[in-house]
Amino acid sequence: MSKEILTPREKNIFQELTKNKTTKEIAQSLGISEKTVRNHISNTMQKLGVKGRASAVVELIKLKEISIDNENS
Repeated sequence: MSKEILTPREKNIFQELTKNKTTKEIAQSLGISEKTVRNHISNTMQKLGVKGRASAVVELIKLKEISIDNENS
């Protein structure tokens, strides 16, 4: 798959999710509202055709859209 699936903002949000951050923490770190974070997550899950954040994270890792940061493991 040559075309990236995620927008840069969606990628930022899902990269933060791999660090086990909450919606609130992600919103604060990116300077956006929690609702905006939830909207980006929801849009991404729709694009991928999955239900749930965990499924979206797994799918995005498989597609090499995001990676797991081992320094927080």
